[in-house]
Amino acid sequence: MLSAFVVVSLYISRVSASDTKVSQNALNPSESYLWSVWDNRLYLYSAAALVFGIWFSLKVALKKEKFSIAEKSSDRFERDTVDARVSRVKIFFGSQTGTAKGFAEELSEEVKTLGVPAEVIDIKDYDADDQLADECTNKSVCVFLVATYTDGQPTENAEWFCKWLEEASTDFRYGKTYLKGLRYAVFGLGNSVYTGHYNTVGTNVDKWLWMLSAVRIMTRGEGDCDVVKSRHGSVQADFLAWKVKFLIRLQALVKGEEKSCTGNCKTEASCKNHRKDGQEEEEETGASQNNSSEEDLVESSSDEEEESGLQHEKQSGSVVDMEDLGNLVSRAKKAKSQEEAGADGQMVKLSKVNGVRKIDDEDERREMITPALRVALTKQGYKLIGSHSGVKLCRWTKSMLRGRGGCYKHTFYGIESHRCMETTPSLACANKCVFCWRHHTNPVGTEWRWKMDPAEKILQDAVEKHQGMIRQFRGVPGVKPERYDEGLAVKHCALSLVGEPIMYPEINTFIRLLHSHRISSFLVTNAQFPQEIRSLVPVTQLYVSVDASTKDSLKKIDRPLFKDFWPRFLDSLKALGEKRQRTVYRLTLVKAWNVEEMLSYSELIALGQPDFIEVKGVTYCGESSASSLTMANVPWHQEVVAFVQQLVDMLPQYEIACEHEHSNCLLIAHSKFKVAGEWWTWIDYERFQDLVQVQGDSGDQRGFSALDYMAKTPAWALFGAHEQGFDPVDTRFQRRNKTKDISGC
Repeated sequence: MLSAFVVVSLYISRVSASDTKVSQNALNPSESYLWSVWDNRLYLYSAAALVFGIWFSLKVALKKEKFSIAEKSSDRFERDTVDARVSRVKIFFGSQTGTAKGFAEELSEEVKTLGVPAEVIDIKDYDADDQLADECTNKSVCVFLVATYTDGQPTENAEWFCKWLEEASTDFRYGKTYLKGLRYAVFGLGNSVYTGHYNTVGTNVDKWLWMLSAVRIMTRGEGDCDVVKSRHGSVQADFLAWKVKFLIRLQALVKGEEKSCTGNCKTEASCKNHRKDGQEEEEETGASQNNSSEEDLVESSSDEEEESGLQHEKQSGSVVDMEDLGNLVSRAKKAKSQEEAGADGQMVKLSKVNGVRKIDDEDERREMITPALRVALTKQGYKLIGSHSGVKLCRWTKSMLRGRGGCYKHTFYGIESHRCMETTPSLACANKCVFCWRHHTNPVGTEWRWKMDPAEKILQDAVEKHQGMIRQFRGVPGVKPERYDEGLAVKHCALSLVGEPIMYPEINTFIRLLHSHRISSFLVTNAQFPQEIRSLVPVTQLYVSVDASTKDSLKKIDRPLFKDFWPRFLDSLKALGEKRQRTVYRLTLVKAWNVEEMLSYSELIALGQPDFIEVKGVTYCGESSASSLTMANVPWHQEVVAFVQQLVDMLPQYEIACEHEHSNCLLIAHSKFKVAGEWWTWIDYERFQDLVQVQGDSGDQRGFSALDYMAKTPAWALFGAHEQGFDPVDTRFQRRNKTKDISGC
């Protein structure tokens, strides 16, 4: 066709040229030039025809190639559909406290119910350099359940894997397609209280895998240990919601199905998935499979869906029946709609951070104690009260009921250990100390965001539950009848069980109630709430835990949640110095951690000027994945004595007063409690209650000080005495086979 067009053009040009040759001789130069162009119009036509022909040919060729690619793509899709089937699921966990490991084992059992082999792998035992690339071709799906530990770092067992993955993602020797074909899903465990690095490990693992061209089969999940901000009420419920979506997605992969379109395609192509009945398919919104930018991946989170009712349908430890998954999701979406609409039909605003609702109504607040936490604490022997309080029988209470001696507070201050109730109105804490004997099963937080029980109810239930535990010793061999009777009448309350009692908004009401029942109050705070310390009503004795003397060591030992933990710590010590009643620094010595900070300790003591300083060697509570402490970190009693003697030499107004060798503890007292050469560290409890009553009757006009209710210390309690702090009235009992006991204060 193109050739014919050129031939015709040439013929017409020649004929026209012969007709005009004669007339050119009679024209001026300008007209002659124009006629010359006209005579050579053949070449112009030929050039235009050639350009048009090339364009037309290219267009036809490209159209044929595009059609060919479409056919090949269709064939490849059919092959990929078959290849998409799953041979096995490998579940990797990075865990510090065992939560992620438990989730991995739980997910494994439920994957097996689909008929898919599943394997749980401790990520520290997996050689990613040699094995991870193999997962790209063996049709497996890799699931990563990873927790975020201190300062946003990986857990100890995931450190090497995360380091390798990060380096590989930026190492040209691996290449950007090193993990192409690897299908994976990530669920991160974290605590949103740590705002600076919430779930950073899960986010990073997801990002690094994507950078190596691995394919995310579904949205990254995020579990929040903060029950207030957790989207489903607890980290267990968050995992359950994600797990249901994962099982649905896995079931689709097993059948060789493509992920349904979400309707939010990032390409210009339009696509719609329909059900067999012609209705538009409504599936949960998943993560886009378009790996077009790192920003897309980083922004990906579990914000696409809320399945608020899932935790009410199944417990985290149960196996989900696959036939019920569709119903679960439907009910969850319905629950979500009802939740957003609110009980009264009004819309409730949601925060963009973790989807937390801005709630002012007390009835809408969540309970501090989640079902999983209730199980864990109950197993540890706690008697839980309401939604945020607890009581537990101290081992020294049991000991003194049998006449086997009391705790160090009996030696130092005259407490009758068998009449002491150990409780707390707040199980939550603002620190995650490495030596926590509760192994961090209690919740953490920086402010009160939970439901709140009245102080009257807490005290009533605490006394009743404490008396119930005492009654269990009725008739037990060795229990002294007179002490059993005395034990039923609570005389002392140690607000040091666990958590941070001063966080409880009605702590002053609770203390006043204790005093109205003539129960003494010993309150311990972790020095992170200075304003609450200043506003605290008089207590029998106020403690501040001073676990370290420098900013770096405090961060390492206490692992505080507050970013400004050090200014808060110093201000708390200043607030303690403003109190007129008895104040105490509690120093916990951790060998190889803080025993060398002598000068810094002396400076902190000068800052708060406490009445007493308790120096105690750390108690080893057995192996815990939440702490790296071992018996090597526990100082011997002689080492504690040596430390105290050196410390006292730097404190001109303080001396060593008492010793309780059994607890590995010594008491340093201010010299004002040494009257006429004799120590008066004990407490006149009846006198204290009278003084509190007088102050209350006077509208707080008549105050009193620590010297107004002191009592003489018996000789057996003094430092250097032969008894070493053991009451001679009792009989010391030595166990041949000592077993671990982490109860007691």
